[in-house]
Amino acid sequence: MKPILLQGHERSITQIKYNREGDLLFTVAKDPIVNVWYSVNGERLGTYMGHTGAVWCVDADWDTKHVLTGSADNSCRLWDCETGKQLALLKTNSAVRTCGFDFGGNIIMFSTDKQMGYQCFVSFFDLRDPSQIDSNEPYMRIPCNDSKITSAVWGPLGECIIAGHEGGELNQYSAKSGEVLVSVKEHSRQINDIQLSRDMTMFVTASKDNTAKLFDSTTLEHQKTFRTERPVNSAALSPNYDHVVLGGGQEAMDVTTTSTRIGKFEARFFHLAFEEEFGRVKGHFGPINSVAFHPDGKSYSSGGEDGYVRIHYFDPQYFEFEFEA
Repeated sequence: MKPILLQGHERSITQIKYNREGDLLFTVAKDPIVNVWYSVNGERLGTYMGHTGAVWCVDADWDTKHVLTGSADNSCRLWDCETGKQLALLKTNSAVRTCGFDFGGNIIMFSTDKQMGYQCFVSFFDLRDPSQIDSNEPYMRIPCNDSKITSAVWGPLGECIIAGHEGGELNQYSAKSGEVLVSVKEHSRQINDIQLSRDMTMFVTASKDNTAKLFDSTTLEHQKTFRTERPVNSAALSPNYDHVVLGGGQEAMDVTTTSTRIGKFEARFFHLAFEEEFGRVKGHFGPINSVAFHPDGKSYSSGGEDGYVRIHYFDPQYFEFEFEA
């Protein structure tokens, strides 16, 4: 399995995301650059220039017309995917930590950090209503008093959003009323990442408590747990196999104290049903901050603290592999 190495960032990668078809891969990092690449050969298609701080999150809509990015420069921006033109700039009071398009691509949500005396909010904008954008007034804003949101995704059918918090709680907020529909606490520490399955019936969380967990996306019922020895920064579900990939490593501040040869920075593959690890992929010189499966399940990508993104195409053995329980 020879990886394609994407070198387009000067700082550590914060998130990588495929569009729905999987022909494009969007990458953002702690530099102000938003990159888009052809996933088939790793050629850079272009950049979205405009942010002035670290970019924490990126999302593309259903038909890859628009791209949404959220940044530490206190803004969430909407871009034309094809031309790279900035279509909207939504200013906030604190850094934008997560962002996402709903199923139809008409409504966006983003969450802001609790910092400098400002609360953590989730804001919802309807892109069909230009007055919301012009006046920078979302049609709904949900305050989060207790612990700030560290990752969030739209639930199935765009009826709710599923948010993971700093304290390890998971909340399901209604996108209509803003009320908390379900609340569970299965993790003991911060939830770093949430990714849905292809059919949106399940999602996997990655947490600082050294585990990734599988949940039902409507009831938030906890189903499986994948345990490791170090914080999990990101986890993704395979679209066509019962596999989950975990990326993690140490805390960024502890990284310099160890040799890269120890190989703590592998991507780890677990079987979804048996919760058993069956493979590892080395490569990054530092913790993996984001992992993503290609929508066809034939490759996956990882972005690391080292600023590189690696696209890995699976060997034929992977597809013939039978798990023995």
